Amino acid sequence: MPHKPFKAVIPAAGLGTRFLPATKAMPKEMLPVVDKPAIQYVVEEATAAGIQDVLIIIGRNKNNIANHFDSMPELETKLREKGDHDKLAKVEHSSDLADVHMVRQGEPKGLGHAVLRARSHVGDHPFAVLLGDDLIDERDPLLEKMMAEYDKRGATIIALMEVDPAQIHLYGVAAVEPTEDDGVVKVTQLVEKPKAEDAPSNLAIIGRYVLGPDVFDILERTEPGKGGEIQLTDALEELATGGGDGGGVYGVVFRGRRYDTGDRVDYIKAIVQLAADRDDLGPALRPWFKEFAQGL
Repeated sequence: MPHKPFKAVIPAAGLGTRFLPATKAMPKEMLPVVDKPAIQYVVEEATAAGIQDVLIIIGRNKNNIANHFDSMPELETKLREKGDHDKLAKVEHSSDLADVHMVRQGEPKGLGHAVLRARSHVGDHPFAVLLGDDLIDERDPLLEKMMAEYDKRGATIIALMEVDPAQIHLYGVAAVEPTEDDGVVKVTQLVEKPKAEDAPSNLAIIGRYVLGPDVFDILERTEPGKGGEIQLTDALEELATGGGDGGGVYGVVFRGRRYDTGDRVDYIKAIVQLAADRDDLGPALRPWFKEFAQGL
């Protein structure tokens, strides 16, 4: 039987302490990447994959996120009266993207807890989890592939990416076996933020997951793990080793362009790379980048 339509869940309740003082009053997900807030790229990725129902998990002082995806009649009227149709289209685009909902996490108890807060909204639908500070370049689609693998295998699907072993302690890491499909692996073990010498591979989990609703029962009984938080990785480890009703856990190995806007250096790199690639900004920026680099 075909399953119900996919929904999307975007956890965005973190405090954003790496970007203080900018994030004292502004959610880190609302920091601009060129001329759009980071979280808009994530919602656009979900809608490009065919998902129209999006739930954003927010925390305190995150009302700016809700406002961004709401309509602004006063601003829209002024732009319409001025005949500024290009800017009007951009403003209307964010409020017309999807059916966007919000729910509060209350206090940040980990990614697993944030996902669990989506239970009443998701119900018995399969759903994608997209981390709000992890951007996937639209030229390298990932989510569509993951959803197709979910349909094919009836299993949890996670996104994996090869990372430098020196950075492996920052990620959840997978032990894997090959499958008949190039770029898809079966996950046999997951370890949250291991030391380099303890890591089962250099395949790290990046911020994209496609899950079935059975994960909620596992999250309900998952005890706090690393950092005293409920870790989604721990629930996925149970699914990978035979827990739950699904068909295990598989990984789609991503080799495209990814931008981590939760890190200050990578955030700046994302702005530079995306701006340089744009037709309206790149021609003016690329020569300047070369001149600037030569002067360093």
